[in-house]
Amino acid sequence: MTEDQSGVPTTEAETTEDAGRSREVVVPLRVYKTVTVFSTLIAVFSVVGGFILVDVATNRASAPASEIDVPVAIAGIGLILLGTVVYAFSTRFRTEEMGKSKDDADELSDNG
Repeated sequence: MTEDQSGVPTTEAETTEDAGRSREVVVPLRVYKTVTVFSTLIAVFSVVGGFILVDVATNRASAPASEIDVPVAIAGIGLILLGTVVYAFSTRFRTEEMGKSKDDADELSDNG
């Protein structure tokens, strides 16, 4: 057990749960839909564009190491990473109505 800022004892699970909530952004449904659509589009185009650049830089993976266009390959990998970051960031958004299944205590676990 640890103590929070007010001196109240807290458990490890409560501390982890509070940290998880602080990472989420609660927005109206319209904003959530907009963020989801555009972040998915940006992520998909970035990843596909990144793979195309890597493909061009390596001449369809058939170029010897000395003939690889390094700046284009790095740009392609950068686009892939950008798409990954955009998608990961967009998963932090949720609406007020959206609950998390782990918060529902009345559901029975089918494990085991």
